[in-house]
Amino acid sequence: MDQILYVLLVAIPLGLALGGVVAFLFKLSLKTKWQKLKQEAERALDEAKKNAERTKKDAGYEAKGIIFQARSEAEKEFKERKGELAQLEKRIRNREETLERKLDQIERRDQDFSRREKDLAAAEKTMETRKKELQDSIARQTTVLEKLAGLGAEEAKAELLRRVEEESRFESAKLAKRLEEEAKESAEKKAREIIALTIQRYASDYVADATVSAVSLPSDDMKGRIIGREGRNIRALEAATGVDLIVDDTPEMITLSTFNPVRREVARIAIERLIADGRIHPARIEEVVDKARREVETKIREEGDKAVFDLGLSGIHPELVKLIGRLRYRTSYGQNVLQHSREVAYFASMMAAELGVDVNLAKRAGLLHDIGKAVDHEVEGPHQEIGADLAKKYGESEKVIDAIVTHHDAEARSVEAALVAAADAVSAARPGVRSESIENYIKRLGKLEELAMSYKGVEKCYAIQAGREVRIIVKPEEVTDEASWVLSKDLAKKIESEMSYPGQIKVTVIRENRFVEYAK
Repeated sequence: MDQILYVLLVAIPLGLALGGVVAFLFKLSLKTKWQKLKQEAERALDEAKKNAERTKKDAGYEAKGIIFQARSEAEKEFKERKGELAQLEKRIRNREETLERKLDQIERRDQDFSRREKDLAAAEKTMETRKKELQDSIARQTTVLEKLAGLGAEEAKAELLRRVEEESRFESAKLAKRLEEEAKESAEKKAREIIALTIQRYASDYVADATVSAVSLPSDDMKGRIIGREGRNIRALEAATGVDLIVDDTPEMITLSTFNPVRREVARIAIERLIADGRIHPARIEEVVDKARREVETKIREEGDKAVFDLGLSGIHPELVKLIGRLRYRTSYGQNVLQHSREVAYFASMMAAELGVDVNLAKRAGLLHDIGKAVDHEVEGPHQEIGADLAKKYGESEKVIDAIVTHHDAEARSVEAALVAAADAVSAARPGVRSESIENYIKRLGKLEELAMSYKGVEKCYAIQAGREVRIIVKPEEVTDEASWVLSKDLAKKIESEMSYPGQIKVTVIRENRFVEYAK
């Protein structure tokens, strides 16, 4: 217990002494820190004051610069405004001077106009006086003329108008005739150039191949084999092909008779195959005819596709293409219709190119213009109407349909239709292209002369150039020049309406007076 008390007595003073030391050291540390903070604050304050002074000086310098710049700009703007005001004052002075000059001019013009008005008034009075004198003179002269002529003023006026009207009508008729002749001459010259160039550019044979309607036999014994026992083979052939076989006395040949050219071609191919094969009996006949029919149908499609491809056309209905191929076996006056259609397409397109119109349309219409002939043996009516119905059915344009309808005798409603008609005439009328019997040729020439002689005043008539021109000589005392012109137009229309002919026919009317005297 005493030890504990002793320890306490010793520890307490030591603790107090240690606490005092610790407190002193802490106080000393705080004082040191405060002095450091005070010094740092003083340094910061000094730096702030220095920065503030620098900023103040810089702001002063900047403000002085801004004031100086603003003053300079203000002085510059003032000078510019002053210059503008000076220019404006100058323009105003110039305008004032101009206005003063114009006012002077206007005053002088007013004075001039006033003087002219006075002169015009005086001239009007003079004109009125002269007009009155002239009227009095005309009245006196009219009275004298009426007395001399024995006619009143109205009667003389009517007579004068009548004579002027007659002379004007005569002069207008001569002028119309001259203008039409000049236009025709110019148009014919240009047309001849275009057609000649077109024909020169298109090289083709003069005579196209015609379809074969007769089959050659190796010997006359083959006729019996084709006829067969009791005629069963020939009956089987006719039933399978729809073609009549004519077996006559013509040596080594049989004739095929039908209105359908495709059937005739099928029959020809089948008979030639049977002859080459040698086995001729009804079952074999049906087999060969069926193969020949398929072969012809394939060839028809190929011919149609080839024609369309060669002409560079597109969008034609497949059925129309097939009908184009059928034209390969159709002839007109000995001319192959497919070849003729291709020629018309080429001619029409080349003429269209020369004239600057739709080339593709002319080519398309030219190829399809005779499409009705592919089925005209099956459908009643002219081939133009049949072709137009087919074209309309398979979606062709109105211009193509119009060209098909009008390519022979109707009036064309488009340039392309007229070109197709011209190309058709060129292709059909070339020498040697079509065959025509001498009887029909003579009848056509006689009909031409008969139509020409039916007109009053016609003295003589001659059909020349193989019926492509008719020349008429009229009586000059009965037919005037104007009547001759009318006669040529009327006869041309009559020929178009009453005759059928390839190409065109030129009508020439000749009127002349001849005076002959002999010196003895």
